Amino acid sequence: MALSLRRVRDSRHTGLLSVRPTTTYAKSELAYSYRLNQTEVGSHIANDEKQLGQYIPIHYHYNMLQDELRVSMFKSAIEANVRPGMHVVELGGGTGILSSFAARCGAQVSCVERNPELVDCARRLIKLNGLDTRVEVIASDALDFVPSQPVDAVICEMLHVGLLREKQLQVIEAFKHNYSRDIGGALPRFFPEASLLAFQAVQQPFEFSGYLAPVPLFQAPNAASFQTKELSNLVRYGTIIYDQQYSHRFHWHDAILIEQTGTLNALRFITQNLIAIGEDGAVPFEWPNQFLVLPLDTPLFVQKGDRVMVQFSYEAGANLDSLTESIKLSKIS
Repeated sequence: MALSLRRVRDSRHTGLLSVRPTTTYAKSELAYSYRLNQTEVGSHIANDEKQLGQYIPIHYHYNMLQDELRVSMFKSAIEANVRPGMHVVELGGGTGILSSFAARCGAQVSCVERNPELVDCARRLIKLNGLDTRVEVIASDALDFVPSQPVDAVICEMLHVGLLREKQLQVIEAFKHNYSRDIGGALPRFFPEASLLAFQAVQQPFEFSGYLAPVPLFQAPNAASFQTKELSNLVRYGTIIYDQQYSHRFHWHDAILIEQTGTLNALRFITQNLIAIGEDGAVPFEWPNQFLVLPLDTPLFVQKGDRVMVQFSYEAGANLDSLTESIKLSKIS
């Protein structure tokens, strides 16, 4: 199974979807339009303390250093697009590794991090790598940060499958609002440039050494097999272009076509991120989040050709339960 942000088959149409962000991209292709509301942003800030938000435990960041696909794709995208003399901002900089890639390209980097432990960690590691004259680690909430000078590019990797748990959309929306208000002019380029959200009906084993446990599962995208039987094609339910307006709410209420006979006992959610397109326009740098398999309370036996009504709704940055509890399925006679 492959999911590409440049050419993705939408099961509702016969054509192929391109989400390559250009000035001619039709806004009607976006999942929803969105106008920033300061009150809404404020409510997200208040909720951050009770959710994962921007405050990921420090050992998670150490583990992310070992994610070779994530690191290599961001490194390649940054090297292909960042030039000497640019001003680059990283929102939620973590250990500073993504900022380091921009600095090694000759950019001056503002690495914004809220967690005091990570601020100290990033400053230590940036200095250890001899980049402390090019990277300034700034202790600040990314939702409030306003640069002191124009910015050429913004890196923000607060990405989770389905854009759940983390505050990617809220942080970038706040930055765009603050930047337009205080700096003005054209918005900088964002890395990633876009995210594509999709789901599919699956038959998933939930037995572990004879122990039945239908619980949410995360799957590595590059793993050979999960014993997952795909019962439908991928269905796109959200497209986010980061330099355009977007909604924080995702909603699906429509029928999907069953392609294989089996027991529909889970939905699998897949998020593919277009980090950047090379300057020649030919080379996309794409990175998928881990797949998320959510078990259903009541499995359905389905046959090829059946149509199943699927419904779910959730807010970006919400916890997994908010999505799980909203899922409803029924066979169409």
